[in-house]
Amino acid sequence: MSEAGDRAIPTRIAESLDRLGRAAVGGIAEIGLGAVLLYQSVYWIVLGRRREQPVRIAATFERCMEVGIRALPIVTMMSLTIGIMLAIQGIYTLRVFGAEEQVTIGVGISVVREFGPLITGILVAGRTGSSLAARIGTMRISQEVDALEVMGIDPVRFLVAPALIAMVVMVPLLALWADLLMLIGAGWYVSVDMGMSFAAYTQRIIDIVEVDDLMHGLYKSMLFSVLITLVGVINGANVKGGAEGVGRMTTRSVVLSISAIIVTDMIFAFITTRS
Repeated sequence: MSEAGDRAIPTRIAESLDRLGRAAVGGIAEIGLGAVLLYQSVYWIVLGRRREQPVRIAATFERCMEVGIRALPIVTMMSLTIGIMLAIQGIYTLRVFGAEEQVTIGVGISVVREFGPLITGILVAGRTGSSLAARIGTMRISQEVDALEVMGIDPVRFLVAPALIAMVVMVPLLALWADLLMLIGAGWYVSVDMGMSFAAYTQRIIDIVEVDDLMHGLYKSMLFSVLITLVGVINGANVKGGAEGVGRMTTRSVVLSISAIIVTDMIFAFITTRS
């Protein structure tokens, strides 16, 4: 190997370490920004009225419509489909052991603890989280956020707090709706494939699924809603480079939101199943 090649290897290693360090610092900075945004949003939600700067009720209801009501069609379709799929796979797997009648146990627990909140979070991240990032990113490059600050309006109170309230309220409700529809879809297939009456299936689900299982999923969906909001706002606030930058950060928002949801779900499941 030539002397120039020998010198190039340490240079490439140094450049790689430099990029890794910059990425790590950038990631830590974004986590810190997310913590600050969450603190400021809660501050304005709790103390905004006392400071005569309450969070806008109209904007909050508008965000609730966007997050929840307008997402009902896609959540309904996906939930029914996934419920049927779970029943199909559950019966197929348990039939090997001659225990297909126990499919209700797997379906009931997995839906309310995992699939309902997880699928809802992923759908909201792809639909609403990306919209939030694009809206704030567009406002950033058009200097509307700077204009709010010049007028003495806190951007967090004006933009982030209504979105956070809407997410925390509507995502658990969507998850509850998804739970119900997944169980209905699974029950329909079980009744068709195994001849079990829907009333008997419903009673077995009621006997198996406890309130703690349901609350486990709803708590996770609330956590997912906070993550989706913060990731969308952070990526929107970091937009640079015009329309191309908006598209790039919107895509990044979706990828990071879904990744954060899945990793958080894994950690949450590990912790709660060890107690």
